[in-house]
Amino acid sequence: MKRKDIKNLVLAGLFLALGMVLPLLTGQIKEIGDSLLPMHLAVMLCGLICGYRYGLVVGATLPFLRSLIFGMPPLYPNAVWMAIELATYGLVIGLLYIKARKKHIGYLYLSLVISMIAGRVAWGIAKAILLGVAGQSITLYALFMSGVVDAIPGIILQLVLIPLIMHLINKRRVTGEEK
Repeated sequence: MKRKDIKNLVLAGLFLALGMVLPLLTGQIKEIGDSLLPMHLAVMLCGLICGYRYGLVVGATLPFLRSLIFGMPPLYPNAVWMAIELATYGLVIGLLYIKARKKHIGYLYLSLVISMIAGRVAWGIAKAILLGVAGQSITLYALFMSGVVDAIPGIILQLVLIPLIMHLINKRRVTGEEK
């Protein structure tokens, strides 16, 4: 195993742990977690820093692990649709960002916004299917309200924190290389 692979594996473990702990800051209150989206931050950063494979795995694993350890989110159906959503975030943001020749802020925002849209679409499709299997239905309006409008605080948090963190990391990488 290469040194970079070991580094990414350790970092992915760190992001998995971060995704486990961040929702505890919301006090396990579902409505606050649904608004601030704390697990999303860890998964998106994992995809950006470690790559799409790690982002995919951390995103797919995190909701199930949190459900088994903390009881939140409920294992079925919530953890299932969240795993699909988070795995999509980690995969898409990692794939898009790795293609950038220069890791400038514009491309970071583009990768971030596209992954946010892709993750929400995957979440909506998964939620509609899982509810349909249970004999329930959900309207497009309800999906939009819960998937976008209710998540506006978390979306803003992601649009502010993720570029800031990546800027600091990239700045550290550049100064670290110069030494």
